[in-house]
Amino acid sequence: MIILNGGSSSGKSGIARCLQAVLPDPWLAFGCDSFIDALPAKIQASDEGIVFAANGEVSVGADFRALEAAWMDGVAAMARAGARVIIDDVFLGGAASQQRWLQTLGGLAVLWVGVRCESAVAAGREVARGDRIQGMAAAQADAVHEGVCYDLEVDTTQTESLACARTIAAHVSWSPDLPGLVSPGLWSSMWTGGWTALWRAARGCRR
Repeated sequence: MIILNGGSSSGKSGIARCLQAVLPDPWLAFGCDSFIDALPAKIQASDEGIVFAANGEVSVGADFRALEAAWMDGVAAMARAGARVIIDDVFLGGAASQQRWLQTLGGLAVLWVGVRCESAVAAGREVARGDRIQGMAAAQADAVHEGVCYDLEVDTTQTESLACARTIAAHVSWSPDLPGLVSPGLWSSMWTGGWTALWRAARGCRR
């Protein structure tokens, strides 16, 4: 699996499409946007669901988290069945969001990719696309990366999606086992033993 994390309008979706084009094997791509679009309208405007404030801030409730967990389990099931999967996500909770994925994906090889973009550039893209609440890109640009540990980071501020995708693809094709990732045998022991710090240290995670 490849998980792309970045703020709104950082270029994740474009990178995901380019990855599908440049990677030699077929990869499925799913994003948090498609998950949100699948939610019933009443959850998209409820405190227990997901709420988009006028200033661009996003808050989620218990109903959203329950459905999100089920969606994540479904993604993991596809990967365990042999599908190659790219996830385009926004870690609203920073490290806590990554931890939810880690618990769901135990035993799977994952390439964690941070997609960065300067907030002013992302805000300009936000205005140009016209389908986002203004302020969301700036609010998320740095916050979604707080405490998150990556194998690789790309920056779309001045680099096109295709170039970023090729950089990521080089890491995927380097070895069939995605070197640098924790081995499947260690995943379960780390999580049952609560060795989150060991996993982060193994990847040189920045605090």
